[in-house]
Amino acid sequence: MYKIIKKQELTTNIYLMEVEAARVAHSCAPGQFVIVRMDAEAERIPLTICDYDANKGTVTIVFQTVGAGTKMMADLNEGDSFHDFVGPLGCPSELVNEDLESLKQKKILFVAGGVGAAPVYPQVKWLHEHGVAADVIVGSKTKDLLILEKEMEAVAGNLYITTDDGSYGRSGMVTQTIKDLVAEGNKYDVCIAIGPMIMMKFVCLLTKELEIPTVVSLNPIMVDGTGMCGACRVTVGGKVKFACVDGPEFDGHAVNFDEAMRRQTIYKTQEGKAMLELTEGDTHHGNCGVCH
Repeated sequence: MYKIIKKQELTTNIYLMEVEAARVAHSCAPGQFVIVRMDAEAERIPLTICDYDANKGTVTIVFQTVGAGTKMMADLNEGDSFHDFVGPLGCPSELVNEDLESLKQKKILFVAGGVGAAPVYPQVKWLHEHGVAADVIVGSKTKDLLILEKEMEAVAGNLYITTDDGSYGRSGMVTQTIKDLVAEGNKYDVCIAIGPMIMMKFVCLLTKELEIPTVVSLNPIMVDGTGMCGACRVTVGGKVKFACVDGPEFDGHAVNFDEAMRRQTIYKTQEGKAMLELTEGDTHHGNCGVCH
């Protein structure tokens, strides 16, 4: 069993949990993920690692309640335990395998959208610990939905906050801030974008135009986390890949985002049914049009 030693609601429906998982903490690297289950019959939920402490033997995860499984997770409290906490899975960020001196010469830009700030944070933190400064853009719909601002500020070379409604930081989409930074004379060697699929798509369209190599993390489309369910099947450079076993990071300019987003809709029906069963309980009558 894997005990939850810290639980924090970062903002509405977004939670942080620090979990005792010594073996995972000693082996993981930025960019990897874990699979958690509440009990032996529960849904498998893949979550990107937000932070880890090998000395304490803990791993930090951040998740948003978007379905029945994550709603049940949100009901867990400090002192409760996960039945399974499997990892680290997936390939680490390419940055951790690069020559450190070469890495220090690069101008790196991270773009995080919404909950994407969680998987961006460990990569920026790792770079900071190794003497590499990176610019970071963190975008959210509103100020109230912004997460990990103070943590990111402590490790980023320059941090730029954007909100769609202009309620905090810069006003507008993250793509506008990218344009602004480039117009100000910043020349980036690589961009790493993590967030909603639609955000990553438009970041990649822009960075391709600006000739900035871009890496994206396709963790948002993972379901089973083992490559068996097919939910995270994606075409990259004309070849079939699976985000959970071949990624989650890929060349963003080679990803067929439109195909990947269409595939996501296939799995929403079952998730919707599970959420109705959870919220309606014994009153769930099965004639909602989703179940049959």
